[in-house]
Amino acid sequence: MQEETMTPPELMLENQLCFTIYACSREFTKLYQPHLDKIGLTYSQYLVMLVLWERRQCTVKELGEALFLDSGTLTPLLKRLQAAGLILRERSLQDERKVLISLTAQGLALQQDAMCIPGKMAEGTMLSPEEFVGLLGQFKDLLARVHESNISNSK
Repeated sequence: MQEETMTPPELMLENQLCFTIYACSREFTKLYQPHLDKIGLTYSQYLVMLVLWERRQCTVKELGEALFLDSGTLTPLLKRLQAAGLILRERSLQDERKVLISLTAQGLALQQDAMCIPGKMAEGTMLSPEEFVGLLGQFKDLLARVHESNISNSK
């Protein structure tokens, strides 16, 4: 007979906020996938396009800051988006160290095809509009706190 161990509640998987957020993120990505497949983007590419649809142009550094990604992760993503004809990557004329990312006409046109996705995701969550707004606010606050904690801990 196997000896039963008592795991302290703080070490149980079901009590880990990080795991719940991680699992939720994976489920969201699965929820997005059929809609993104229709417009030919991966989830990560969609996030890049969201920033570019909003800003029209930014540097790789600004894109990384907006998405909490480093340039090593971004570069292959950007190369694939450029190969697909959705973005342009160009060195800044003012500062050659900076790479500017901008939308092509095709990349801008894709925004119209993506317009239905947020509504589909809202339906998929089965949250009321009020619950959605409240939860989004809570997660933005949590992200800001964790990010600040990581900055403080890295000093």
